[in-house]
Amino acid sequence: MPVTLIAKSTTAIPVETLTAKAWESRRAKEKGPVAGPIANWAEAQGFKARAGQVLVLPDSRTGKPARVLAGIGEAADLWSWAAIAGALPAGDYKLTDTKAGDAAALGWALNAYRFDRYKKIDRKTVRLVWPAKANMQRVTALHDAIVLARDLINTPAGDMGPAELAEAARGVALVGGAEFSTVIGDELLEQNYPMIHAVGRASARLPRLIDLRWGNPKHPKLTLVGKGVCFDSGGLDLKPSAGMLLMKKDMGGAAVMLGLATAIMAMKLPVRLRLLIAAVENSVSGNAFRPGDVLTSRKGLTVEIGNTDAEGRLVLGDALAEADAEKPDWLIDAATLTGAARVAIGPDLPALYATDDAMAQALLDAGLAVADPLWRMPLHAGYREYIEGKVADISNSGDTPFAGSITAALFLKEFVARTKSYAHLDMFAWNPKARPGRPLGAEATGLRALYAAIEKRYGKK
Repeated sequence: MPVTLIAKSTTAIPVETLTAKAWESRRAKEKGPVAGPIANWAEAQGFKARAGQVLVLPDSRTGKPARVLAGIGEAADLWSWAAIAGALPAGDYKLTDTKAGDAAALGWALNAYRFDRYKKIDRKTVRLVWPAKANMQRVTALHDAIVLARDLINTPAGDMGPAELAEAARGVALVGGAEFSTVIGDELLEQNYPMIHAVGRASARLPRLIDLRWGNPKHPKLTLVGKGVCFDSGGLDLKPSAGMLLMKKDMGGAAVMLGLATAIMAMKLPVRLRLLIAAVENSVSGNAFRPGDVLTSRKGLTVEIGNTDAEGRLVLGDALAEADAEKPDWLIDAATLTGAARVAIGPDLPALYATDDAMAQALLDAGLAVADPLWRMPLHAGYREYIEGKVADISNSGDTPFAGSITAALFLKEFVARTKSYAHLDMFAWNPKARPGRPLGAEATGLRALYAAIEKRYGKK
């Protein structure tokens, strides 16, 4: 349970939230020949009830904080609550809003997140009595899932290689009571995962396919696939030094899916869950795969290597082929796949591609409902010719700079033939600047949207 959320406190300071519009109306009533003391104090402090702005009202006798007025956005999403928590002095607080629920609790809890594995960080303790309408189990499950994903992504590649990512998944399986297995190194060739092997074979850290299964086999099949490139040098098509600085986050899709799996298991959703993570390091050595090579994929498609830095779609291709063989009800993959998606829609919006309109709408609606929006992009069949191979069935990089995120999604779609409802998320998994509840660094982009859609589809009736 988040340490910043507590069951009760005898010294909790009441926090009253109000919108800027509501505050203006209230302040107008206090005006007159002698303005009310709260209006005077608010004016002196520059309080306008903007989202995240707080006004601490002191006790007239002791001078200690007696209550708080806090600005909240019209939507009152979790980031507004995180901003309020971040603006308050240390202490215990309770909300006067009896309708406050999961968003308030989760936003408050996430405001306390800091990655402190390598550096001591001073923290102030701002605790909140659980809001009356908050679902403790769900908030705790989502908080823990997001913290896990952020911690994994923030960890430098020197301490988060394929083996370490597999150990993190093993720990999740142990806690959740899931089956766990891995296919490692040359076993990938023996068990027909040739593209995962090809991408990871140049590293001294063996590539692997991580496989987690949980739930009643009689329940609907839900399969999650994550790109786990623990570091991407670009391979022989070597990235410039600036391009490598954030490549520890190239396993962001795997981290998000692992976090999502923990939430699903913690909430005991009635699904037959399978999680597949292709965990590799794309390195350079004498046996690295080369531009111009042709790989035969698990599905049997031959793939021409146009660029060794377009490796994520290769490892996902083998994992998706395995997932598709079981024809799950929903199949979802997540990957930090293309810079093109970031150029098009920025760091906060994962690009959503889906083969099923109803599934796409469910994911979009869920994202908007929990302030974790997705943006649907087209699987435009007309661009399929951009990835047509010259000497093989398909190329891993287009022959044009156009539509880079779309062509990557079309490449992945080639490996999903049996499953009707398939979605691909091309995400950034990183906060390029600090905001309330979202410090600079790793982000579990799309996790809450995916969870909300899955819970609505499969949750206990």
